[in-house]
Amino acid sequence: MAIDMRGIARQIVRDYDLPLTGCHGLAHWARVYDIGQRLAEASGADKEVVALFSLFHDSKRQNEGHDPDHGQRGAEFAKQLRGDLFELSDSQFAQLFEACCGHTHCRHHADVTIGTCWDSDRLDLGRVGMQPDPYYLNTDEAKRKETIDWAHGRATFYVVPEWIAERWGVEFPAFAGGRH
Repeated sequence: MAIDMRGIARQIVRDYDLPLTGCHGLAHWARVYDIGQRLAEASGADKEVVALFSLFHDSKRQNEGHDPDHGQRGAEFAKQLRGDLFELSDSQFAQLFEACCGHTHCRHHADVTIGTCWDSDRLDLGRVGMQPDPYYLNTDEAKRKETIDWAHGRATFYVVPEWIAERWGVEFPAFAGGRH
């Protein structure tokens, strides 16, 4: 079974409790996807796990602030959709589950795929006014100044990747007044 990224994205968007234009919403997921694929190319991480992480890691947030259990809820949601919209081996799914659960409170991980997932999220901190700190990054590619500057610039200017509608089958909602 292939991974149905369009079906997953549509399901997440349909069930998402917060504004899709929020700081943990659709544009963030897409930037995390772009960052993650770039990092995985260099790190050798599992690109499928990294891609799925981009969608699931914040999919079950209940607010834009302190929400310590959102990663666990996102991982549980991935478990519900496994077998219907995507399939991973048990070891791949264990990586996805752990990456989602630990992405906000764990610093480093020896597993390159989990570390790549966490780096892809942390490199997008500019969306909330924070500069990524190389100390909290796992992969050599993520720690490179050029990579940090590229990702931080996209986050700071709240770049909305143009491919969202084509690849994920969802439209980014129009909003007034810039960032939310």
